[in-house]
Amino acid sequence: MSNPDSFIDEVTEEVRRDRLFAMFRKYGWIGVLIVVFIVGGAAFNEWRKAAAASRAEVFGDAVLDALDLGGVEERRTALGAIKADGDQKAVLQLLLASDPDTDRAATLEALQALADDASQPQSYRDLAVLRRVMVLGAEASVSERRAALDPIAAAGRPFRTLALEQLAYLTLEEGKTDEAVAALQALMQDQEAPAGLRSRAEQMIVALGGEVAPSTAPQPAAPADAG
Repeated sequence: MSNPDSFIDEVTEEVRRDRLFAMFRKYGWIGVLIVVFIVGGAAFNEWRKAAAASRAEVFGDAVLDALDLGGVEERRTALGAIKADGDQKAVLQLLLASDPDTDRAATLEALQALADDASQPQSYRDLAVLRRVMVLGAEASVSERRAALDPIAAAGRPFRTLALEQLAYLTLEEGKTDEAVAALQALMQDQEAPAGLRSRAEQMIVALGGEVAPSTAPQPAAPADAG
């Protein structure tokens, strides 16, 4: 044998291959299983996305069909017959509560049902409470309405500024004009208050004879000059 080193290298390489094949036969199923899980997981995610899109489409079509009906009772019956789960239930309740002038009792019932539904996101429940207070108006006492609005006006709640606006109106309803003006002035300076709310607050302050301070809240950007 002229090259013993080459022979040894060949034998060593053969041994390595034999060991590799032996390990693959023993543990290769783990790799196959991992691949199956990865591919299966990706397929499941795609199926879930497609199912969610289909579910949303079916729900949207049913809602549009119901809203196209002519009479209020027909629309309400059709909406009530739509199958819904998750936050779709919240959307249906808000739609059922969208016509208080025609059916005040049904509107209040739908809003109360949503406000009491602990399975729904807090934002939907807060919106239902806020809307219900506005629909009730003087039918409920100031103290009752204030008790309902106070939690929604807490920091971090999605409809905080709208609740503060309603609380200012309740203060005015109690005859405390100066306090109401001060509350509205504070809203005008609130960084989270939308432009529409600040505009309403300014109009109310002027109507009540208060002074309007320049707002420090961010203003909408002016459109670019086309010229």
